[in-house]
Amino acid sequence: MNAIPLPGLFLFLLFLILFSGFFSGSETALMTLNRYRLRHRAEQGHKGALLARALLARPDRLIGLILLGNNFVNILASALATIIALRLGGEGAIAVATGLLTLVILIFAEVLPKTLAATYPERLAYPAAFLYTPLLKLLYPLVRSVNWVTNGILHALGAGQRGEQDNALSREELRTLLSEAGAMIPQRSQTMLLAILDLGKVTVEDIMIPRNEVDGIDIRDPEEEIIDRIKNAAYTRLPLFDGDIDNVIGIIHVRDALHTVLDRGLDKEYLREIGRRPYFVPEGTPLYQQLLNFQREKEPVGLVVDEYGDVLGLTTLTDLLEEIVGEFASDPAQTIAEIHQSEDGSLLIDCGISVRELNRALRWKLPTGGPKTLNGLIIEHMEAIPEPGTSLKLGGYAIEIIHTAESAVKTVKYARA
Repeated sequence: MNAIPLPGLFLFLLFLILFSGFFSGSETALMTLNRYRLRHRAEQGHKGALLARALLARPDRLIGLILLGNNFVNILASALATIIALRLGGEGAIAVATGLLTLVILIFAEVLPKTLAATYPERLAYPAAFLYTPLLKLLYPLVRSVNWVTNGILHALGAGQRGEQDNALSREELRTLLSEAGAMIPQRSQTMLLAILDLGKVTVEDIMIPRNEVDGIDIRDPEEEIIDRIKNAAYTRLPLFDGDIDNVIGIIHVRDALHTVLDRGLDKEYLREIGRRPYFVPEGTPLYQQLLNFQREKEPVGLVVDEYGDVLGLTTLTDLLEEIVGEFASDPAQTIAEIHQSEDGSLLIDCGISVRELNRALRWKLPTGGPKTLNGLIIEHMEAIPEPGTSLKLGGYAIEIIHTAESAVKTVKYARA
């Protein structure tokens, strides 16, 4: 070292500090890479991503290699700084050189490169992978020895290597990831993806058409009434029942029934024959499972039943798909039939509307874990059937009771701010 001039020693020290910054920054860059973007780039054949992914498959070896290089460079830089200090000022300058070197390494070999690497990880991680891959092969015996000791200590402490499954995202973590995607995913697509995640938490009971609103055909009704119901049906499939909806005979396609009426007039026995076997759905079935059930059974309509076999309502594949993509109505004003705007700008709401549909239409946040309809929510809140003119705050929203019946609240008014 005495034969090397001071400018050469300073230049060598500068290179060591740069190498130290490279090791520190590349470690941060590799460890902060987005694993899903890395996997995507690797599957596209990006060479740097492929090498980085292989290195990160065994992070203990990668960290061992980086720390070996970083510590070696820092110790060599410290020794070199001591030699320079002895030449410049003798033993008294060693303390000053140590302090200056510590400050320089802290700023230029730790904080600065790690900050840049955390901000732009891919710019440093992929080039570094080209260097670390052959370097790991060259120093593998040494790295393996270090890992053997550290892994032994970790296992003794009960902190072994994590498996790949530990990196999997939970449903809520995936929801957060989608919510924070911002402009990377269009708002419409983001809404649909979040709705798909919610299919496992929502049941058919939450979206079904209630029993009292089910449009069907009673085989006991007069012929004229049945024909009129077929001609004016709002749905393509109607349940056919005998006296009561709990006694369902089948599900008839309105088109087939209409052809029957036009060809031969109304034939009740033939209506029974063309009716498809009714498909029953347990009330607590999650929407995701029901979507699979509809696909397996090849049935687009199901009757929701409780544990006693009584029909609670009707659910369709269309209703389920609308939970994902939104209402199919082309005119937004016709999307929610239970909500009407009055002349003064306030909203008149039919209390038979489901809480979930109301939340979606008005962007409210009423609780959905209890009663399924607005009427049920009001009665649960009031613990009685309120009188018309009663005002209350439901979930922070001020509403006024407009019309009630003996057993239910029919209409409420909401004055928008």
